[in-house]
Amino acid sequence: MKQTDLYDKIDKALLEDCTLCPRECHVNRFDGGFGYCGIDSGLNIASVCVHKGEEPVISGNNGICNIFFSGCNLRCLFCQNHEISRPLSGITNTGKDLVTVLDKIEEILYYGINAVGFVSPSHVVPLVKVIINGLHSRNIKPVTIYNTNSYDKVETIRSLDGLIDVYLPDYKYVTRELALEYSDAEDYPSVAFKAIKEMYYQKGSTLRTDENGVAENGMLIRHLVLPGHAEESKLVLRLIAEELSPGVHLSLMSQYHPTYLVNAHPVLNRTLYKEEYEAVVEEMNKLGFRNGWVQDMDSNVNYRPDFRRENPFE
Repeated sequence: MKQTDLYDKIDKALLEDCTLCPRECHVNRFDGGFGYCGIDSGLNIASVCVHKGEEPVISGNNGICNIFFSGCNLRCLFCQNHEISRPLSGITNTGKDLVTVLDKIEEILYYGINAVGFVSPSHVVPLVKVIINGLHSRNIKPVTIYNTNSYDKVETIRSLDGLIDVYLPDYKYVTRELALEYSDAEDYPSVAFKAIKEMYYQKGSTLRTDENGVAENGMLIRHLVLPGHAEESKLVLRLIAEELSPGVHLSLMSQYHPTYLVNAHPVLNRTLYKEEYEAVVEEMNKLGFRNGWVQDMDSNVNYRPDFRRENPFE
């Protein structure tokens, strides 16, 4: 199958007047990357690689084939993937055609990996669909994982029903002022939670796994505890427990590491204190969450990608 055969299947109307994400920039991405995400209509893939750093139920023993997209529809001050998430970052494999990308995915899956993760896909959902359909055309049907910051429109998530097996959404904040200051998205708390509710509607609380304990279908919500914001994290957990269910699968992350971009920030310029994280874990237990993962406090040294490398996590 030629590149043009695949690319002709992309939803051009969405990209010609782009309202794909909640920013609704209305730019023609075929004319260039002039919207908030800074991404045009091309591939904009920064890396296709094996990643073993996800939750055990996601990575399993062999890891996952993750596709990291360039650009993002948020501007998180603390982003660990800032090398590729900022517009004009310069790290992108847009020169590779879709056939090459599919070949790379197929090669990785050949070595005992059965899941493909789409990382930061909110602004490139048409491409996600093309890649999935391209794999299916080769009779390759891996578990598909939508690894998102959750700044997604509900209708976008609805359009993925039947294509995505596992949703892996972040839920960062419930406070509008914090979302504005840290991610330049004051409406993030409400927009993201509506998107997560749609994921929950599609998948429910059950995270179905195979005989090796690796996820096949369902949803797992992630929350990164930020330094100085243990109380915000508690509010996030309470909202999830009250509005969804304490039975949802939850990943409570301690891996925050300050990048050089926040060296001068009065709050975010340090790692997380042990007592901050333990207070949030205690709240998780009080709220009755029964399907969850926690991290060791030294996890912040293990999740520092370098996207100049072929495999950013090695």
